[in-house]
Amino acid sequence: MSTFDEFEEKDYGKLSTPILRRLLLLLKPHWRWVAGFLLSIALVSIIDAYTTYLSSQIIDEGIRAGSREAIVRIVLIYGGVMLFQAVLTFGFIYLTGVLGERVRYDMRKQMFNHLQSLSLSYFSKTPVGWIMARLTSDTERLAELITWGLLDITWATVNIITAAVFMFIINANLALIVLGMLPFLAVVAYQFRIRILHHYRLSRKMNSKITGAFNEGITGVRVIKALSREDANLAEFSELTDGMYHASYKAAWLSALFLPTVQLISALVLGFVLWRGGLQVEIGMMTVGGIQAFVSYVTFIMWPIQDMARVYAQMQNAVASAERIFHLIDTEPVVKNRPRTVATETLSGDIRFEDVHFEYESDDPVIKGLTFHVNQGETVALVGPTGGGKTTIVNLLCRFYEPTSGAIYLNNINYLNMKLEDIQSRIGMVLQTPHLFSGSISENIRYGRLNASDEDIEAAAKMAGAHDFIMTFEKGYDQDVGEGGNLLSVGQKQLISIARAILAQPELFIMDEATSSVDTLTEALIQRGMEQLMTGRTSFVIAHRLSTIKRADKIIVIEDGQIQEMGTHRELINLKGKYYNLYTRQFRQELEAQYDVFGK
Repeated sequence: MSTFDEFEEKDYGKLSTPILRRLLLLLKPHWRWVAGFLLSIALVSIIDAYTTYLSSQIIDEGIRAGSREAIVRIVLIYGGVMLFQAVLTFGFIYLTGVLGERVRYDMRKQMFNHLQSLSLSYFSKTPVGWIMARLTSDTERLAELITWGLLDITWATVNIITAAVFMFIINANLALIVLGMLPFLAVVAYQFRIRILHHYRLSRKMNSKITGAFNEGITGVRVIKALSREDANLAEFSELTDGMYHASYKAAWLSALFLPTVQLISALVLGFVLWRGGLQVEIGMMTVGGIQAFVSYVTFIMWPIQDMARVYAQMQNAVASAERIFHLIDTEPVVKNRPRTVATETLSGDIRFEDVHFEYESDDPVIKGLTFHVNQGETVALVGPTGGGKTTIVNLLCRFYEPTSGAIYLNNINYLNMKLEDIQSRIGMVLQTPHLFSGSISENIRYGRLNASDEDIEAAAKMAGAHDFIMTFEKGYDQDVGEGGNLLSVGQKQLISIARAILAQPELFIMDEATSSVDTLTEALIQRGMEQLMTGRTSFVIAHRLSTIKRADKIIVIEDGQIQEMGTHRELINLKGKYYNLYTRQFRQELEAQYDVFGK
């Protein structure tokens, strides 16, 4: 089972001290806003209780006593207090809304920055849908908890306290009876919340899986349509949504059942209060206004308890989201700077692999005892069957991963003693499937060097062979490439990615199957661009096409994570070993096709 599945199956929603502390730390930078809205809420709740008390005074001192002056005086006080309450209500809603947006921004920024620091292995094992759910729905729930959830809790708490105080002022005996019912309500709420929480956990787990399915369905839409997989995908998606529907339905059903239960208990309490209060009115121990106010205060207490079921369910959901977010933030990069690193001015120099071993999973070696030496400025071609370890070698070279054992030296320095940014900022890569970002062509090329001028961008595009096709667009370099570059052909995207690498002026260049998905004419353009980029630079090329490999200074045949042969094209052909067999089997058809096209 993957790490993702193991984490998804944990129990969430337990508001432990460490979680509470971290939640409060999210509010610390905005403590003035928090203090402002909490004070506003408390005052509004106190005013609510006070206006209820004023209502009882209007009845007892004004209407029943027949005092016009008392009515006018109390009504003026009532009006002034309500006006002040309206201002406070606007204040706490405004403050809470702004605070929520600031918390969302802080969390998403922190997660986005942390994601960029994580190692490549994290993204290889973690589904994109899981990550997206953390950045979107979980962030939203957590922000709701520490803003509107905190507002509801504060309001309910102050309501109960102020209502209890005024109830004791009116009739202490009845107040004790009402407050004695609260533990019974708490037990009912506790029993319901256990069951509600269980189903909400199931719902959250299914939501992450659904988000992942959405992501795969959208990013792989071309494959889905090409293979007519729509109906099968819909059936698979229906299973996921059915699971979430049933879990959410049960949670909602229990939540709905809870409210009538509490309301029934509240009705019994109110009935008892009215009966006892009526008897006390008859003997002069309570007034009519006092009974009216007392009933209102009972409602003040019962309503927050009813509402806390909703708040508690949301809180459990949000705490679960908090744990997921903190899990992401706490994830340590597998590859990171060592305590003592040396500043590196350049990577230019020889490259050495010395007895390098590597495994993605324990006891499943991918690279086994790799040793070779590359001189400064050489071009090295890595060839061999799929799955032999070629891409793993360049990933190790870029320090996306680190050797399980052995050492890699760049310019005679063990690269574990170098800063990651010193290595990766000096490496240029052109991948088999080039990735472009939404925006214009110039913005994508400038991604290689953000301070580059328009003249630098155009010069890089000309060196890469991309300038001519760029100028055929209506907007030229300002032409939008679409999401992921889907408005351009594969060859055009590849040429732009080469221009981006040229602009970055890397000291070490890596090309991973960059010409495997393009036609022969486009390959020629890409080859010219790569020749410009590789001039004077140490380069590693993973390729299947003969035209790319023949130019290499050194060819290394990789099979089953080991070097089978190494030498120049001519040396390996004369050896008549594995490279010769690859050459004759894989490259002969390519040569024949070239002869047919060009008549050579």
